[in-house]
Amino acid sequence: MYKAVIKYPDGTRQECDDVFETEEDARQDGLVYCESYEDGGEVLHMSNPGDYPAPNEDDPGPEVEVIEVEA
Repeated sequence: MYKAVIKYPDGTRQECDDVFETEEDARQDGLVYCESYEDGGEVLHMSNPGDYPAPNEDDPGPEVEVIEVEA
């Protein structure tokens, strides 16, 4: 069984709740999370640019790590 762990550029990590039977399924779940994270940054900037700077495409985004967990 596998889980996705999201690694943020500031060094923090977040373990996703869902457990998958394959490593690839867990990676896909993490990639969807990362895409949503980046989209959310754009939405926050559009809704209140004074408080939320525009996302910088040169900054590294979150990365996905897959870990094996016990069932």
